[in-house]
Amino acid sequence: MKRTTLRSEVVDTLTLQDLCRFCHADEAWVIELVEHGVLDPVGETRSDWRFVGTSIVRAKKAHRLNRDLGVNTAGVALVLDLLEERDAVLRRLAQYEML
Repeated sequence: MKRTTLRSEVVDTLTLQDLCRFCHADEAWVIELVEHGVLDPVGETRSDWRFVGTSIVRAKKAHRLNRDLGVNTAGVALVLDLLEERDAVLRRLAQYEML
């Protein structure tokens, strides 16, 4: 019996086009997320943009908020910021509880 191995590659960054395919979103919407500060790509021009892990996670959350709840881009930015603040408060609270 032939032994097979699985190969997987860890992706550190995605291009704009890759992120769009990954999130099933169009470029205009992702560009709008960048303009509203939801995503912060590395690179000066759109063709040079690279999205790192945190941006990829935020883009997926943003897409779900937009798709499932109909939240517009400005609302997505607000919701994601509030969720991050909540997570930070919960982490600090957990630290205090350990004391």
